[in-house]
Amino acid sequence: TTTTTRATREGAAKIPPRSARFMDARGRDGRRGATVVTAASASVAPMEQFKKFSELFANLFPIWTILAAVVGVMRPATFEFMTSNMYTGCLALLMFSMGITLTIDDFKRVFAKPGVISLGFLACYVMMPALAFVIGNALGLSGPLLAGLILVGSINGGQASNLCAYIARGDVALSVLMTTATTVGCIFMTPLICKLALGAVVDVDAVGMAVSTVQVVLVPVVVGLFLNKNVPKVCRSIEPFSPVIGVTMTIILVGGAVANCAAGILGAGMALQAAAFALHFIGGVAGYWIMRAFKYNETTCRTVAIETAMKSSAFGFLLASLHFPEYLVRVPSAVSVVWMAVLGSTMAVVWRFIPVEDK
Repeated sequence: TTTTTRATREGAAKIPPRSARFMDARGRDGRRGATVVTAASASVAPMEQFKKFSELFANLFPIWTILAAVVGVMRPATFEFMTSNMYTGCLALLMFSMGITLTIDDFKRVFAKPGVISLGFLACYVMMPALAFVIGNALGLSGPLLAGLILVGSINGGQASNLCAYIARGDVALSVLMTTATTVGCIFMTPLICKLALGAVVDVDAVGMAVSTVQVVLVPVVVGLFLNKNVPKVCRSIEPFSPVIGVTMTIILVGGAVANCAAGILGAGMALQAAAFALHFIGGVAGYWIMRAFKYNETTCRTVAIETAMKSSAFGFLLASLHFPEYLVRVPSAVSVVWMAVLGSTMAVVWRFIPVEDK
C-alpha cells in the first residue's frame, strides 16, 4: 500500500498543472493557438516600438530640416503662427528636453576643464568672424553682403546645437555651457566685432539678452536637472521622448525663421549660398580638428565642432534689421538659417552612426 501510494504521488508530480498542459514549447496556448503575453511584456512592447520610432525620427533629422526650410520659403504663411512668445516657448521646451538627460555631475566634470569652453569661445568670436571675412572676399561678395556674412560669424551659438550634440553622442553638458557662454558673450563681443570689422556701432539690448538667456537656456536646463535628481524614474520614463521633442521643436523653429526671411533667401545669388555653406562647414571642420590638436577626446571634438558650426542666425537677422539700413545686410543671415540647420543636423546624424572611442 505504501509503495502504491508513493507511485501515485510520483505520477501526479509528473503531470503538469492544467495551465501548463495547454502551453507548447513556443509559449503558445494550445487551446486557442494564441500567444500568451504577460502584463510586463505587454507594457514593454509599446515603449520598445516607440524607441525604434524615436531613433528613426532622429536619424531623419536632416530630411525634416530641409522640408521645413522648403515649406518656410515656398509657403511662409504656414508658419505665421510663430510669434516671439512661440519662439521662446519652443526653444525652452527644446532645452528642457536636453536638461532631463543631464546630471549635476555632468556639469562638475565640464567645469573641471575650463580650457574647452575658452577654446570654444575663441572659435566662436575670433575664428568665425575672420573666416567669414576671408570667404566673403574670396567669393567677391558686395559690401553689404560681406557685412552681413561677418555679422553671422560674429553672433552667438544657436540653441539647436544642444540637440545636435545629443544626437551626435557628444557632451550635452558642455554644449549647454558653451551655448550659454557665447550667448552671454554676445552682449559685448558682437558689438565690438561689428565696430572693428564693419565700422558700425551695433547696440545690443544687454538686459534683454540676459533675460532671454535665463528664459531659454538656464531655467529649462535647471528644471530638468532638478527633476533628474529628485524624480529620476520620471525622467527615465520621459527621456525616450527627448529626441522627438527636440527634433520637432527644431523643425518648427527652422521653418518659422526661414518663413520670416523667405524673400531674402529667394533673392540670394549662388555666391552668397556658397559663402554661407562654406562658413558653417569649414567652421565645423576647423572646430573639430582644433580640439583634436589639443588632444581632447572624440566626444569633446564632436561637441565643439557642432557648437562652432551652428550660429544663432535668426538673431543675426534681427540685428541686421534693427541696426543696418541696407536691406542686403540681412540676407546672409536668412541664407545662413538654412545651411546652418541642414549642416548641423547632418553632422549630428552621421556621427550618431560612428561609435565614440574615448580613452
